[in-house]
Amino acid sequence: MTSHSKAVDAGSGTSRVISHLLLADADIPNNPRLPLLVYPGAARLPEHDPAHVFEQLFASNHWVGSWRNGIFSFHHYHSTCHEVLGVYAGSAVVRLGGEGGVTLTLEPGDVVMIPAGVGHKKLSCSGDLGVVGAYPRGQQPDICRGNPGSCQRAAEQVARVLLPRCDPVHGPGGPMSEHWT
Repeated sequence: MTSHSKAVDAGSGTSRVISHLLLADADIPNNPRLPLLVYPGAARLPEHDPAHVFEQLFASNHWVGSWRNGIFSFHHYHSTCHEVLGVYAGSAVVRLGGEGGVTLTLEPGDVVMIPAGVGHKKLSCSGDLGVVGAYPRGQQPDICRGNPGSCQRAAEQVARVLLPRCDPVHGPGGPMSEHWT
């Protein structure tokens, strides 16, 4: 698998965005067209109910079905939707894109926008890890595990997933519109 990474200034009034284009490997289809987007320190979080900040932010930008939890400790991906994760407590080391992918440390305030097909797995975390996840309005998640026998079929499904209406952090015209075309 090949990964291409770059950091860009997302433009006036927006946070820095780091993109990783993660190509398929034998087990995970990843997404050959849409890069993983990382928004370090995207949100300032209050002491009281910091998860609510992400729930409101994502919902206001048409990313719905939010949940609060952690990140699975096994490689998985969604072939039917994109996903956004916002870390509101603790920290986690995650691998994205399968075994040959990128490893990131996520801290409170960080957001990761995961395109359909991109594998993700928690490698380790602090005991107080808290994550809010959500999906673009109209998309329903499935949970797929890396499997060589189903990778091609999953890649075909991933290619049919529609682009979201809005960037989950910055809304219409946000960094997603620059990276996901």
